[in-house]
Amino acid sequence: MTKDIQELANRKLNFFQTMKAVAWGFFGVRKGRGYTEDISSLNPVHLIIAGVIAAIVFVAGLVLVARGLVGYLT
Repeated sequence: MTKDIQELANRKLNFFQTMKAVAWGFFGVRKGRGYTEDISSLNPVHLIIAGVIAAIVFVAGLVLVARGLVGYLT
């Protein structure tokens, strides 16, 4: 790994804070100050994992809502 990637991977921010940042990203609202804090402290590996988890939860939620509505309407 290059030095830059090693430095990024060594950032210490807990996974809950990363999930919070991803959730704000899904909603599309974030204050500039919070965004710059996140960018300077987020671990890219955690960010990718959190994004994949959030996408899976989002799609599963949509599928459950669609199944529920179809079952309710039929």
